[in-house]
Amino acid sequence: MKISKQNAEHYVWGDGCDGWYLHKGDETIIHERMPPGTSEERHVHERAAQFFFILTGQVVMEMDGEWHELGPQEGLRIAPGTPHCIHNRSHDAAEFLVISKPGTKGDRIPQAELKPD
Repeated sequence: MKISKQNAEHYVWGDGCDGWYLHKGDETIIHERMPPGTSEERHVHERAAQFFFILTGQVVMEMDGEWHELGPQEGLRIAPGTPHCIHNRSHDAAEFLVISKPGTKGDRIPQAELKPD
């Protein structure tokens, strides 16, 4: 079946950000949109590796204390167990793909719940 934002399962996350499930299974592929000035909560996935690929706009990804600026046609892999969060500090919306393997359902630990080493 052909999949697009128009027929994909939609959800809202964070402060007015959108996600569309393009694929759910052993891995998930999600198309996400972040309005200007939004960010997500810092968190960790214990099992899932993730790859973020920017389609439009500019984002800043914080990954284990390091900051990475990403623009269109650029991506970044997040290894399992790596604290991370994404920010859209620009004046334009950003859209990107998030590919997670395995899927992240039940595998998201917010920063506040992380145990210190």
